Amino acid sequence: MIKTLLKSLREYKRPAIMSFLAIVGEVIIECLIPFITADLIEKIQQSLEMSALLRTGLTLVVMAFVSLGCGGYAGYVSAKAAAGFAKNLRTDMFDRIQNFSFENIDRFSSASLVTRMTTDVNNAQMSFMMVIRTAVRSPLMFIFAIVMAARMGGRLALTFVVVIPVLAAGLFFVSRKAMPAFHRVFKKYDKLNQSVEENVRGMRVVKGFAREDYEKQKFGRAAEEIRADFTKAERIVAFNNPLMQACLYFNMVFILAVGSRLVINGTGGIGVGQLSAMLTYGFQVLMSLMMLSMIYVILTISLESMRRIAEVLNEESTLKNPADPVKEIPDGSIVFDNVNFKYSQNAQNCALEGVNLRIESGMTVGVIGGTGSGKSTLVQLIPRLYDVTEGSISVGGLDVRKYDISSLRDSVAMVLQKNQLFSGTIKDNLRWGNEQATDEELIEACKLAQAHDFISAFPDGYNTYIEQGGTNVSGGQKQRLCIARALLKKPKILILDDSTSAVDTKTDAQIRMGFKQYIPETTKIIIAQRIASVQEADLIVILDNGRVVSQGTHDELMRTSTIYREIYEEQTTGRDDDE
Repeated sequence: MIKTLLKSLREYKRPAIMSFLAIVGEVIIECLIPFITADLIEKIQQSLEMSALLRTGLTLVVMAFVSLGCGGYAGYVSAKAAAGFAKNLRTDMFDRIQNFSFENIDRFSSASLVTRMTTDVNNAQMSFMMVIRTAVRSPLMFIFAIVMAARMGGRLALTFVVVIPVLAAGLFFVSRKAMPAFHRVFKKYDKLNQSVEENVRGMRVVKGFAREDYEKQKFGRAAEEIRADFTKAERIVAFNNPLMQACLYFNMVFILAVGSRLVINGTGGIGVGQLSAMLTYGFQVLMSLMMLSMIYVILTISLESMRRIAEVLNEESTLKNPADPVKEIPDGSIVFDNVNFKYSQNAQNCALEGVNLRIESGMTVGVIGGTGSGKSTLVQLIPRLYDVTEGSISVGGLDVRKYDISSLRDSVAMVLQKNQLFSGTIKDNLRWGNEQATDEELIEACKLAQAHDFISAFPDGYNTYIEQGGTNVSGGQKQRLCIARALLKKPKILILDDSTSAVDTKTDAQIRMGFKQYIPETTKIIIAQRIASVQEADLIVILDNGRVVSQGTHDELMRTSTIYREIYEEQTTGRDDDE
């Protein structure tokens, strides 16, 4: 896990190393100052000359400033290294997520991924800062102070033999009791973020059903669970501080009591200067242990965060390019050869089963079926958003698994019923389809998608700013913008997954007419609930429970398919009655 995370350090290795060197210098000087001070006190007792006193005093002042400089520089470079490490972690995680398949994302959930890139990375950054500064300084200070204390105080240094085991036992107790609570907290953070995400996205539904109080209570329960676990963990961790203080004061009292007696009696070879140094070294030793215990607690909290980050960085996409991928897609012909598909290996039933289809390049194909029949699943397999479980899918006469994934997806444009617009102008959103598209090409695509008129009605026209999620345009307008964006790609295959459900039948017919004129050689797959949207298609496919139950033209299906005929009669009868 640590090895995985340290790969993200990269260009910030040098600041981390410089921080270590600066801290070593700071610690050495801090440990030498009490030694020189003790020697100075002993010489003062022996009537030290003023010139020698001034020289020693000046040396101490210079050492203090050098120590200060080392500490300040260490703080600067360690902050730079920690912030850079966090930046690289977020970048590496985001890059990894961009390569995830839908299966990988389903495994983590979007709310959990957001938590890992925010809260968990912040915890890792804080821990890294503590490690390269305090976790280096404290052990060095502990070792040097112990050595100097043993040299200056002799048997007085035995006090540490009593104190250190007590502190070690306390740390073991804290970690063993607190770690399970912190482990639970981060899982509950995921649930809390998921609640926020769902509530914000579904705000219109929440307000439409007047469920604000229910959502507040649900969020309050999630927040209360986190508070309870954190309180329990922090209550255990809080035990660490009084334990450290008790050991610190015990050490000071022991040194003062025993050391003073030795100085007064003149036994043990200890003078006033040495006793003063022992007090300083004792304080340094205990403070080092106190800082180590704080680091241990912080690392205990952050360990779960680091593990969760490493999970993302070590996750391999279930979709990979072949060894020698093909990057040219010759045409938009599609063949489903006995395709079976499950969303999970543990799933009992197939989402698609025994699907066989042959679609020639340039054909218009309609797909209809009830809710849950597998329509969206069928088209998501074409650009390899998922891989088939059994069988194969070919595009342009070649299995899709032999193509370069980016090239394949660049040749397929998908327009979903709930497509996504991004913050930015209408032009910015349209150019997702083609970054180099001219204004004339944008206008032409929008005219074919029946979007030009309503865009022109905006005060800023194509420079109108789209709010986050496209909240300042209607559902029908959003769908038409997404269709225009797809048309700008001029793809080999165009997939419309119920993407004209929010427009009227006249506009729907005009959009389909635009397809014939603008992209006649593109294979067009239209998933629709309305028979009128697919009636003129070259091939109509009827799905039921993941199986293709019928396929053919409108006239053929009217003769051979009971399901199709019933849907047609229901829709046309309803229309006649309305008229």
